[in-house]
Amino acid sequence: MSKPIVQAPMAGVSTPSMAAKVSQAGGLGSLGIGAMRPEAAREAIRATRALGARAFNVNVFCHRPALRDPRVEEQWLRWLAPHFAGFGAAVPDHLEEIYTSFVADPSMLRVLLEEKPPVVSFHFGLPDREVIRQLRQAGVVVMASVTQLAEAMIAADAGIQVLVAQGVEAGGHRGVFDPEATDEGLGILPLTRMLVRKLDVPVIAAGGIMDGAGIAAVMMLGAQAAQLGTAFVACPESSIDDGYRTLLMSPSCAHTSLTRAISGRPARSIVNSFTALGALEQAPAVPDYPVAYDAGKALHGAAKARGNHGFGAQWAGQAAPLARAMPADELVHLLERERIEALRWADPRT
Repeated sequence: MSKPIVQAPMAGVSTPSMAAKVSQAGGLGSLGIGAMRPEAAREAIRATRALGARAFNVNVFCHRPALRDPRVEEQWLRWLAPHFAGFGAAVPDHLEEIYTSFVADPSMLRVLLEEKPPVVSFHFGLPDREVIRQLRQAGVVVMASVTQLAEAMIAADAGIQVLVAQGVEAGGHRGVFDPEATDEGLGILPLTRMLVRKLDVPVIAAGGIMDGAGIAAVMMLGAQAAQLGTAFVACPESSIDDGYRTLLMSPSCAHTSLTRAISGRPARSIVNSFTALGALEQAPAVPDYPVAYDAGKALHGAAKARGNHGFGAQWAGQAAPLARAMPADELVHLLERERIEALRWADPRT
């Protein structure tokens, strides 16, 4: 990685093409494979290599397997039923745990140990220490998202080599280890500085960074690099649909909120019909992640079939209005020029 730019591993958004172009431009491209089956993940890793990617990261989800509660799930489906009906669709008669957590998926571990991607990162927590040891022994660099100092200390003690400091500004799912614990909602600046000062582990700052000046700012706080997600969502290599792309390029993207309603875990989305629904006081308890996501995807599909894109998982960070639609490799080069210019402005001697 010749440039301190990491493309966030956005599941359902990042693609081998995007990861490869970021890598070829000198950044760290990423694949979000947390929602994939093991063999699909293998194919994505191989496709990324075939496109000429050098350094790249694959990201897996380490959430606690879902705690099923039939009563909660039934109430949630009953709550959503009128919205399905409004799009001429029937509400699902039951929900499934649509993703298998990496902590309970030995098949995914076998794929990673066999394919040996240069970097593997963890979100929503950590796997067992033995898994971390095996990956490191295979020559894989291991990273983990953390949202507070206590999580970072656990990660460092477990053998994580790089910490991704996820500020509350970030789009998509909060990387909190325990979604039921109090989330202090630390911003990227205090979180990055605390981790740099308190731990002897490299830090990548993530959350609300959209241009080179933002990258320069977190590096001045001691971060080794910056991870950008929303900045890459508008790139033509992303797999988002037209509704998401249009919304991201509209004034509406200035309004985001954290919601559990879409997936069952806190995630920052552009404000839309689904986030508004989840914010209603009379809304019932949301099923556990990723069971709730089964309902969320079904409702989005029903709405989208009728031309309504207001129920999608339109993840975006707080600085989304700064998004630029351009090829991923061109964006990496532009970000680096902006970073250098920002440093030159701050100190003309640089």
